Amino acid sequence: MPLSAPSPMPAVTRTRHWLGNASDRLFRSQRLVQADSTPYRVLHDDGLVKLRYYPPLAESELPLESGETVAVRRQPHRTPLVLVPPLAVNMLIYDLFPRRSLVRYLRARGFELYLVDWGRPDRRHDGHTLATYFAGKLPALLERVREHAGRRRLSLHGWSFGGLFSLCYAGLGGDPDLANLVLVGTPTDYHRNGTLGKQYRRLSRSLKWVRRRTGLYAHDLNPGWLRSPGWANSLAFKLTNPVASVQGYWNLVKNLHDREFVRAHATNGAFLNDMVAYPGGVIQDIIHYLWVDNVVARGRLPRPEGDGGLERVRAALLNITGRGDPIVTADCSQAMEALVASRDQTYLTIPGGHMGILGSRLAQRDSWARIADWLEARD
Repeated sequence: MPLSAPSPMPAVTRTRHWLGNASDRLFRSQRLVQADSTPYRVLHDDGLVKLRYYPPLAESELPLESGETVAVRRQPHRTPLVLVPPLAVNMLIYDLFPRRSLVRYLRARGFELYLVDWGRPDRRHDGHTLATYFAGKLPALLERVREHAGRRRLSLHGWSFGGLFSLCYAGLGGDPDLANLVLVGTPTDYHRNGTLGKQYRRLSRSLKWVRRRTGLYAHDLNPGWLRSPGWANSLAFKLTNPVASVQGYWNLVKNLHDREFVRAHATNGAFLNDMVAYPGGVIQDIIHYLWVDNVVARGRLPRPEGDGGLERVRAALLNITGRGDPIVTADCSQAMEALVASRDQTYLTIPGGHMGILGSRLAQRDSWARIADWLEARD
């Protein structure tokens, strides 16, 4: 006897689900969020920056969103891995869904795993610069990792500005035990960055003209005037793909009867709608060193001191870019190839946008296993 198709949901039941889910999404969305469910311990907290350690998973298998499973490795790899996030984002992106969690996947693959949480800077932190993070805070955090792990040799995984921090830290040249750099959507040459690069070049010409005429630099301004609040960063991120943002809310309306869809929408929204401020000093550095002078494209570090540079980067390097990434294009990121001294360099361009190459279904399929395999081969 052939199987009959499932009967459609009765209209009354569908309406009740629609109203209940709509109410929860509007007024109790935190109950729906599935992110940040993997246990971790805080090893360091200075009131702003935290260092997390993810202990071994209790389960023997990790189910993935694709329906596949990963056997949880009990014997850890020798080289601990430190995730270095960008500024402006909250940490939910690294542990977004139980079956699509980068931290859970990497832990299952056997990596002793740490994550830097840059925290939520307020106006007291407007003096923080790019160098505050990659030359001030990151070296001390990595020493704390080494103390906890009992090993000197480390690997770094940096996404977006976290990749730039990792690259610049390596460019300081003071860490001979930095073994591997995994850089995902990491900017290098801002003026070779697609449509955005054209805007940066135009801005560079204009502000250099102002400098010549007035002697005024971004660092002459009060950094508090340039602080970028979290809501503005959320809006700017969404405007990189406004059609997808509108489509996401339209899909929510069409699927309000589906509890799992609503939970997924709330989880993604918890990341996208809750971004963090950029300190004013960081914005000064972005304008001066990255947009106008484009110093990293010439191998320099984005700070006033002259020591250090990308020619000091000797760690093995894996660079991953997104074919559909309008924020950091492959040309922008892969410009580092001619600047670093690494003898072991691998460059991959995969489907996806700036967020997608880190935490989407495509990333789970196209990059996570490659990253783990690449690191294992160098362990």
